[in-house]
Amino acid sequence: MRVNKYLAQAGICSRRQADRLIAEGKVTVNGAPATEGMQVEDTDVIMVEGRLVGQAPTKVVLAYYKPKGVVCTHSDPHAEETVFDHIDYPQRLNYAGRLDKDSEGLLLLTNDGDLIQRMMRGANGHEKEYEVTIDRPVTEDFLERMRQGIYLPELTVTTRACKAEKTTENGFRIILTQGLNRQIRRMCKECGCEVVDLKRVRVVTVTLEGLQPDTYRELSAEEIAELESVV
Repeated sequence: MRVNKYLAQAGICSRRQADRLIAEGKVTVNGAPATEGMQVEDTDVIMVEGRLVGQAPTKVVLAYYKPKGVVCTHSDPHAEETVFDHIDYPQRLNYAGRLDKDSEGLLLLTNDGDLIQRMMRGANGHEKEYEVTIDRPVTEDFLERMRQGIYLPELTVTTRACKAEKTTENGFRIILTQGLNRQIRRMCKECGCEVVDLKRVRVVTVTLEGLQPDTYRELSAEEIAELESVV
């Protein structure tokens, strides 16, 4: 397989990050600098910044219910609590798609950088579902504005058309196919309201079902296969 995919499947980094490391001369194959698109085999000696890359570990995907107040980062001196302060797992994992500090819900973590890249690439249009409560009643006009797409001046972009439906007097469900920074909060602000609560309940084929705040579970091989078949 290509060396960038090998590094991604080994949990080192994403394919895009691997290409950057290759371009910077930080990856070697059998003692020689790797080149973009280079094919490698399991018998090759592959090193990144002088460290040997072993066989790809068994693929792991965790579904974690991130509570409010927990920050999605590996390290931040200003963060009181990070996701990795709460998850004690024997392998290094990375998250697929951030949730901001004030939001809660489903966060996927995995040692497969290639899977993360496929899930999170905006052009792929994979669904992420949220339950939202705002500070005023949900009207059909509000929902229709959300569905049609809203211009976000801070990001100078118009959001993609999406699905949205009312669930309670002040609540609605929304399904996005992109992941702009604080997208739902910004969309609501442009509609003249503020988000009170925001929970992500689904990422592609994986749901929050059965999880309590600050707990996680490993996806089964069948669930991982289903996720990969979609992405």
